[in-house]
Amino acid sequence: MNLSRRHIVKRSLAAGGLMVLGLDALGQSKSAAPRGAMRLVSIGGALTEIIYALHADAELVGVDTTSIYPLSATQLPSVGYARSLSSEGILALRPTQLIGTEEAGPPMVLKQIADTGIPMTILPSQYRFEGVIERVKKIGELIRKPDAAKGLIHQLNMQWHQTQDQVASSRVKNHRVLFILSQNPSQVMVGGEKTSADAVIAYAGARNAISGFSGFKPLTPEAVIAANPDVILMTDQGMKAVGGIGGVLRFPGIDQTRAGKQRKIIALEAMYLLGFGPRMPHSVADLHARLQQTMS
Repeated sequence: MNLSRRHIVKRSLAAGGLMVLGLDALGQSKSAAPRGAMRLVSIGGALTEIIYALHADAELVGVDTTSIYPLSATQLPSVGYARSLSSEGILALRPTQLIGTEEAGPPMVLKQIADTGIPMTILPSQYRFEGVIERVKKIGELIRKPDAAKGLIHQLNMQWHQTQDQVASSRVKNHRVLFILSQNPSQVMVGGEKTSADAVIAYAGARNAISGFSGFKPLTPEAVIAANPDVILMTDQGMKAVGGIGGVLRFPGIDQTRAGKQRKIIALEAMYLLGFGPRMPHSVADLHARLQQTMS
């Protein structure tokens, strides 16, 4: 069976955002993990956070390298980076259920795991609050904790309403924010439209300084200067990799922007800022507050 990433995503969307995949010896699909104790492998930091929030972490036997919160998740066996998984490492953990997002791969590894008959659930990557709620609901059903999922959803909705009220009175509506992903000082890799960075900037009440393309792409120094952001946004990891604020200002063109000249640079931990997990209401409120501070 040729199980390309596009085919996997198509299958997941056809199932209403949830795809449970496992093949038996005859090539027939199996849609449920066996009853009893589960052995979960989580591919995606946000999914791991949800599992912890649902108090099912005792059933986790492996996670990917983006699963860095809570700290105890980093003590679990690692199956590698989400986009470059190894079937051997996953199968060695004898999982009864694998949970991942569309970003998991490569497709051949997913096919190899599916061929063993291990149920695999692929959830869509949605950079929306509604997507967080949907993932909590689906994972709650999958790991047989629907009541815990309902409680978490209620809590998240309350937090989200508070965040929306905070942003509604925002003074940063015309603030232009440039998200820099690159950890290479010689090249500015930025977040365009339809990215997690674009979504979180908008949720925080500001505007993406970049438009006209989707995804993450490098910008020329001239394009950086033309974008002229009011604020530079980065991850803590990216900031550390380039050597702090001084390193950011050495990116081509940054020192000629408003943000560079005024050293208005915000950095937040990567999964907290971009993960779209259960901490999302807090991270959006946090980013909004920090943007407010740059105006003082």
